[in-house]
Amino acid sequence: MAVPATAVHGAGATVLIIDDEPDNLDVIGGLLKLHYHVKVATSGERGLRAARTPPLPDVILLDIMMPVMDGYAVLEALRALPETQDIPVIFVTARDSLEDERLGLDRGAVDYVTKPIVQPGILQARVRTHVELKRARDLLKGEAELVKDVTLHALAALAEARDNETGNHIVRTQHYVRALGRQLLRTGRYVDELCDGRLEKIVRAAPLHDIGKVAIPDHILLKPGALTPEEFVAMKRHAECGAEAIAEAIRRVSPDTASTGANGHDALEFLRIAQEIAACHHEKWDGSGYPRGLAGASIPLSARLMALADVFDALTCRRVYKQAWPHEEILRVVCDDRGRHFDPEVVDAFIAIEPEFREISRRHPDPVETSRE
Repeated sequence: MAVPATAVHGAGATVLIIDDEPDNLDVIGGLLKLHYHVKVATSGERGLRAARTPPLPDVILLDIMMPVMDGYAVLEALRALPETQDIPVIFVTARDSLEDERLGLDRGAVDYVTKPIVQPGILQARVRTHVELKRARDLLKGEAELVKDVTLHALAALAEARDNETGNHIVRTQHYVRALGRQLLRTGRYVDELCDGRLEKIVRAAPLHDIGKVAIPDHILLKPGALTPEEFVAMKRHAECGAEAIAEAIRRVSPDTASTGANGHDALEFLRIAQEIAACHHEKWDGSGYPRGLAGASIPLSARLMALADVFDALTCRRVYKQAWPHEEILRVVCDDRGRHFDPEVVDAFIAIEPEFREISRRHPDPVETSRE
């Protein structure tokens, strides 16, 4: 018995058909509905809404000749939206000249099929091909993101290792930053600075907050006792050193962004956030921090989140020169520093989810607690 196409190709995939003619929607939808989840829209405006409504389509079949908003305008709008810019679009149109096809492909369509559909198998094959190609791209993108995360953790762990850190400091502070950001979003605070994936960029950049420690001499970084005033001045340079190192990475990436498109701009944004965190996570809300003496909202939100996460983790963990603080004492210290060391809104978020911080600390303990934070 023949294996159904859904078992081999397109299982779970969604196809969106945008065409102002109901008969065309019926014909094309009928050819594809046995193999895919099919969504239809009878105008460009409705098509854009459908493209952004879950489940997001894996492929879009788009007519060109539609009133009000033609297919070219729809494609341009799709490419301008972050959630739809990578969805492959196949023009399915009655415009059948070679010049029309060239124009359609030049506008950004991945394929071009003419109506009426005389050979259904050709349309089905092309849809299947682009569904599979998109899935392959998504898989590779996921793997690339995994490699990037592993590399970032390796770099951050290298800096922490010179400070005798275990690496769990990195993991815990990432979780603390994410928890604070989510609570702020739930309460409607700093939405513009945290929405559209920015919070996750902050979370992913958080492990690089102390990357500048690689530039601090061992006799200071590894000193088991209290630092002298001169040594503390040298230790504080790690914030500037980290920011300078990431600034160099930004300079190296910037010339390539024009050719790398959205991915290049994402890389630049990620690096800029990492630079903010490295440079400013020791700044204080009242302006008494370092290295720049920034105050209030002039401190990037990413660094304000990291500041509380970093201090909480330092107080929670035992080091060779101190014991771990009781959670009640840590809560008191953080509350006392509301509006002094920490952003008041960030402290309020912390208070609301302090039990979540305790759970993160419990889930990711240090196997050996001997380092200086």
